Amino acid sequence: MRVSRVQAAENRKTVIDVASRLFRERGFDGIGLKDLMEGAGLTQGAFYKQFASKEDLAVEASRRALESASGRWSDAAAQNPDDPLGAVIGFYLSGDHRGEKMDGCPIVALGSDAARQGPDVKAEFEAGIKAHLDVLGRYIAGTGDEASRGKAMAILATMVGAVTLSRVINDPDLAQALLDAAAEQVRDAAAAA
Repeated sequence: MRVSRVQAAENRKTVIDVASRLFRERGFDGIGLKDLMEGAGLTQGAFYKQFASKEDLAVEASRRALESASGRWSDAAAQNPDDPLGAVIGFYLSGDHRGEKMDGCPIVALGSDAARQGPDVKAEFEAGIKAHLDVLGRYIAGTGDEASRGKAMAILATMVGAVTLSRVINDPDLAQALLDAAAEQVRDAAAAA
């Protein structure tokens, strides 16, 4: 049975959404096409009507995951317009975010995997990281100069590193202590003149 263009576009969107979540949970190589398509409620044969390769899907899923992460930062900031940076720090360096394997930060979940992927996947991560830096730069005191850019880089690296470390630890108290310590350091760095 032929699928309409509208349905094909919807199927493609569904596959990208599912892949974005499953890749964050299992890694790019941690799930096969059969399981991925099953998760999307489609047959494996439908995959090649939508994508040229699994790498093509990885590019699209990376873009979707990074856009979703950026949207979550914006949502957190919008909920506290008086302290948007504090809101982002509070959301990102939380125990809840630590536990979000499928919906959490794709930089944390897939950073080391992305480093081993092709240039197209890396380009999506680079664009996503730049977008995160731009957001942080707007929230940091200053006028967007080089010092603010450097602070944004240090803050993002600290936050990503803290969530990464907290996820590889079994001890929930130590994991939370890492997140809390990072939050304190990030706040101090942002406030420094």
